[in-house]
Amino acid sequence: MAKPGLDGHDRGIKVLAQALRDAGMEVIYLGLRQTPEMIARAALQEDVDVVALSILSGAHMTIFPRVKELLEESGLEGVLLTGGGIIPSKDAEALQKQGMGHLFGPGSQMGEIIEYITSWVEENRPDRNGEAA
Repeated sequence: MAKPGLDGHDRGIKVLAQALRDAGMEVIYLGLRQTPEMIARAALQEDVDVVALSILSGAHMTIFPRVKELLEESGLEGVLLTGGGIIPSKDAEALQKQGMGHLFGPGSQMGEIIEYITSWVEENRPDRNGEAA
């Protein structure tokens, strides 16, 4: 989980990180002011299943595609890129057409986010034989 760009509002992502931990997930929160390169590098080093970004700055149409591009260049095509923030629905739809996962806006329920991530990982995480579980 990360807060890319110059947005300094991190209360929401911290609450979500704790909720995901409480749901049994291992969570790595990179913190504020992360660059797409820093996010992709950490995802590779930590061998993650999911990258979640919180963007309130309006830079979502630039940052999400850049992070996706860097993940793919690192060989992480199978990693879910999801997140949330202040993202107009037409922009969220456009990003999803580019391969981003579901993007959550204000008022999203923790249970909905946890269920989405849990279901995605269960359906897409490779098992020991390299096949989807």
